[in-house]
Amino acid sequence: MRFMFVGDSMTIGRAGDYTWRYRMWQHLTATLDGPFEIVGPRTALYETSTGAATSHAYAAPGFPADARRHLAGWGEGWQHMAPLVGPAAEEGRADVLLVSLGLIDLGFYTKADQTAANVRLFVDAARRARPGIRMVFLPVIPNVRAQDDPPFAAEVTRFNELLAKAVADLTTDASPVLLAARPDAYEIAHDTYDGTHPNASGEHRLAGEFAAVLHQAWGIGAPYRPADGP
Repeated sequence: MRFMFVGDSMTIGRAGDYTWRYRMWQHLTATLDGPFEIVGPRTALYETSTGAATSHAYAAPGFPADARRHLAGWGEGWQHMAPLVGPAAEEGRADVLLVSLGLIDLGFYTKADQTAANVRLFVDAARRARPGIRMVFLPVIPNVRAQDDPPFAAEVTRFNELLAKAVADLTTDASPVLLAARPDAYEIAHDTYDGTHPNASGEHRLAGEFAAVLHQAWGIGAPYRPADGP
């Protein structure tokens, strides 16, 4: 089984992060009965000093190089990933996409309606490359900006509603699409290091939501249990 992580800055992480991708790899390693592979065309973290994905300084040196693969980018959203996901899924022969996108779109690029339209383009591109691919989407988690900017908060709420509708419209028996839950206990002050990007506890919460969907819907893995350590 081949998994591909797709996302924005919350998924790629910055130099010195563990990333929720690492937490998910730990979980899959501990709970899957059979072999699995992490696929994707990229492996790096974002480096603030260069303003680009040039770092490989993960906080966990034991995170294997081949498990660091992903399709994520700092400042990249649904509109950026829609044209990239097909070639990446085809090259990696991805079976399951775990996707966390949308905040950067709403913050800088597109309103809720256009962002939702880009979700549909993304799904279509992934299926053209891999007709039986399965996908799990995480809703947008409001960040600190949403606390002080009511119009932005309204766009986040509107997009999450449209995302749920898109998932309901697009899921099929051959290529199911599921929507994960927003982590109930996720708190901006506790689970992020800057009001947006997850710290260690936030990484565990994000990974836990993806793990819950995989286990409950498809019998993949087991309930999420954070590994010992940070």
